Amino acid sequence: MTTPQLFHCLRYTDADRGIDFLQAIGFTTAMIVRDPDDATLVAHAQLAWRDNGGIMLGSVRDDDPHYGPGICNLVVASDEDVDSLFAAALAHGATTVTEPNDAPHGGRNACVADFDGHWWNLDSYPGA
Repeated sequence: MTTPQLFHCLRYTDADRGIDFLQAIGFTTAMIVRDPDDATLVAHAQLAWRDNGGIMLGSVRDDDPHYGPGICNLVVASDEDVDSLFAAALAHGATTVTEPNDAPHGGRNACVADFDGHWWNLDSYPGA
């Protein structure tokens, strides 16, 4: 396996809840580093998406202006994965942006927003 070279970076108002959500939709935790001055805050976390990318995240901080909703696209292996990840996301507090549907270009897609407003596009693509 090669080292993943593409990571989305997000901030969460509740980083532990964000990590739980990401694990529910298929990410695996590679690292969590707590703030040395406040163990309730996540200074840095990395979660892997399969073997080709991932998410870096941390807690929202007053001294860091880099916070706003993100949009991430997750390419999944099958149309059925779109439906199952959509259901898992809703079960973990996400809201529907776009119901699962068959895309005109092939494959299937859906979109959810997590509790902090980050959008997660779930897509199967022919040949991906």
